[in-house]
Amino acid sequence: MASPSEHRILVTGALGQLGTELVSALREKHGSENVVALDVRPTPDEKGNPSVQADILDRSGLSNIIEMWRIDEVYHLAAILSASGEANPVRCWDINMGGLLNVLELARRHSLRVFNPSSIAVFGPDVTDKAPQESPLHPTTMYGVTKVAGESMCEYYSSAHGVDVRGLRYPGLISWKAPPGGGTTDYAVEIYREAFEKGRYECFVSEHTRLPMMYIDDAIRASLELMEAQASDLRRTADYNLGAMSFSAGELAASIAERIEGFSISYAPDERQAYADSWPHDVDDAAARKDWGWMPVFDLEATTDAMLSNLLSNTTLTRQEGR
Repeated sequence: MASPSEHRILVTGALGQLGTELVSALREKHGSENVVALDVRPTPDEKGNPSVQADILDRSGLSNIIEMWRIDEVYHLAAILSASGEANPVRCWDINMGGLLNVLELARRHSLRVFNPSSIAVFGPDVTDKAPQESPLHPTTMYGVTKVAGESMCEYYSSAHGVDVRGLRYPGLISWKAPPGGGTTDYAVEIYREAFEKGRYECFVSEHTRLPMMYIDDAIRASLELMEAQASDLRRTADYNLGAMSFSAGELAASIAERIEGFSISYAPDERQAYADSWPHDVDDAAARKDWGWMPVFDLEATTDAMLSNLLSNTTLTRQEGR
């Protein structure tokens, strides 16, 4: 086990869409042995990297893990997302709020730094098309309700107990390593997979649905940059708007069709359409740009190139390995 002087990080929700990528990035930056991946599901790791299976609602168990691994920083990603949360709102509240409370309370006791992401789901139908940093927060999903409450809880633990907790409002995230996890913006991930594997996709939101999105590499970089920023430069706690690009489902499909001959798409909006309609078309992230120098790299065309290239490379590697 590493010496107490080394920087030790715990990532909850490590098998999720964001967690999968963030664990890899943190291990590359801080050393594999210094990043512990935690998930409620088994987390086998062929390379022997530290991982634990645990329930984020078990505060005593979580405290033992923090002490055993000498953790000093937690990236708290474990959560129930929007569409899944509407299917079971009580479970969504219990996990999202109970898990965050446990992390923040243990951060207070053990002097931990915490990263806790929020989401564009905090906004409601009364927000403007380009949501300003200071906006009314009237979410229409239980997931959004928990994110608004979570931002307030982080602010409380920061001001009342001095916990160094930071976070940002992710737009829809697009990645290729992990499958979608029950979010409303999952169509922006599914469409690439289905286009690559089948050449067609039935989209659960309308062609004209426009939402803020971000390629996973930008999301990981933003998270790390925020945690590396000087505390004196940050004017906010855990609610920074974060932007990169905004496009409609139709524009996304057109970008793919330019690269995959014969790709076709149909539209069959379901209950997730209402959630998408309640969110802004874009966000104003001027505060993030000013306070810690945020600047996105990937636009829609670069994202499509990266997604299709990585899906192709992964498929080729899997076939070569005989899996």
